Amino acid sequence: MSDFLSELAWRDLLYQQTEGAAAHFAAGPVTAYCGFDPTASSLHVGNLVPIMGLVHLQRAGHRPIALVGGGTGMIGDPSGKASERQLLTRDEIDANVAGIRAQLGRFLDFSGAHGAQLVDNGEWLRSLHAIDFMRDVGKHFTINLMMQKDSVKSRLDGGISYTEFSYMLLQAYDFLELSRRYGVTAQIGGSDQWGNITAGTELIRRTVQREAHGVTLPLVTTTSGAKFGKSEAGAVWLDAARTSPYKCYQFWVNVDDADAVRFLRMFTLLGREEIDALGAALAAAPHERAAQRRLAAEATALIHGAEAAALAERVSKVIFDRRADLRELHHAVFETLMHEIPCARFPGEQPIPVLDALERAFGLSRSASRKLVQQGGVSVNGEKLHAEATMIDPAGAAHRRWFLLRKGTRDIAVLSMEQ
Repeated sequence: MSDFLSELAWRDLLYQQTEGAAAHFAAGPVTAYCGFDPTASSLHVGNLVPIMGLVHLQRAGHRPIALVGGGTGMIGDPSGKASERQLLTRDEIDANVAGIRAQLGRFLDFSGAHGAQLVDNGEWLRSLHAIDFMRDVGKHFTINLMMQKDSVKSRLDGGISYTEFSYMLLQAYDFLELSRRYGVTAQIGGSDQWGNITAGTELIRRTVQREAHGVTLPLVTTTSGAKFGKSEAGAVWLDAARTSPYKCYQFWVNVDDADAVRFLRMFTLLGREEIDALGAALAAAPHERAAQRRLAAEATALIHGAEAAALAERVSKVIFDRRADLRELHHAVFETLMHEIPCARFPGEQPIPVLDALERAFGLSRSASRKLVQQGGVSVNGEKLHAEATMIDPAGAAHRRWFLLRKGTRDIAVLSMEQ
C-alpha cells in the first residue's frame, strides 16, 4: 500500500479531508467513489482532476468506483452554479451517461482484485419513492444545516428551487447506497462538493453507524486566474469528435511557463525526479518548452491513447517546424492536417496555379496573392517560391499528393491533389 493522500498532496491534488481519513486509507484497501454529472455526452479537461484522483487511488492499491449520475442528472447539482440548470430529458441523460462511461474506461483498470467499477445511480434513484425517501433520509437533515452548505448559501439571494435544494440529500443517499452495495467507505470530489460529501458521511454515521470519509481536490485555475479547461475555441473536451487529439495537444503545449510544472504533477503519472528535471530544463531554456511538450505528450496519451498522442505530436511538428522533412511523414499526418488547418483540393497530377491555391486556402484576392509571391512571402513544402512563380509542380508533392502551403511565418494550409 502506497500513501494515497501523500501522493495527492505532492501533486497539488489534495484540498480537504475528513478527520481520520489518512489513518483510514493507511489501514488497508479502501473502496472509494467519485461522481460525474452527465450534463453533456463528454467530460472535459476540467474533469481530469477527479479522474486523476481515482487513478492515483487505484495505483495506491485501493478500489475506485466511478459513479455516473443517471439519477442525479435528472435534478442537477447546484454547486458552483449561479442559476437553475436546464433540466434534461431522460433520453438525453441516458445518451450522456453512455458517452461518459466510455471515456472513464480509458483511465481506469477494470480487471484484477482492485478492478474499478462503473456504476449508474439511476439504478436506485429512478425507482425511489418520495415518501420513503423523506422518511428514511430527509429526517436526518435539518433545514438549518442544509442552508449552511456553500452550494445552497450562495444561491439564497437569487433563489434556488426545492428541486436543486434537495440535490444534497440525493448525493448523500448515493454514498449510503454505495456503502451498502459495494462497501464504499470514502468519496472523492472537487472542493465545491465538500458540503455534499460530508452530508453523505453524516447520513452513513446516523443510519448504519459505519465509518465514512471524504477527500476533496482543488478547483484548478491558471496562474493568470483564468478558469482551467478553456481554450480560445471554448471547452477542451475528452471526446475526440469534439476536441481532436491535435487540439488537445495544442491546449497542453501552450500552457504558460508558470503552470507547466504544476500541471505535470497534476495531469501526468511522471515521477518526482523526472518532473523536477523538466522544471530545471524549463528554467534553463524556457524557449525550448521541454516541460510543455512533455506535458502535451503525456496528457494527450492519457486522454486519447499513445498512438493518437504521437500523431498529434507529429502534426504539431509539421505546422510549427518549417524544417520538417515532409517525405518522412505518414499519410495519416496529412489526413489529420486536412481537418485541422485550411485545406484546398485540386485535380491530381496537374500543375496547381499559385494564385488559385492562395485564394482557395486563405481567401486572398488575386492581386494580394500576386503581391505576396513577389515579396517572397509564400513557400511550398518548405521551399520559398520565386517572385515569378505561377504554378506548383505536382512532381514535388509528398507521397505524390500533398503540399504544405505557407503564407508568411504563421499561416499554413494543406493542398491535396485528388486522384
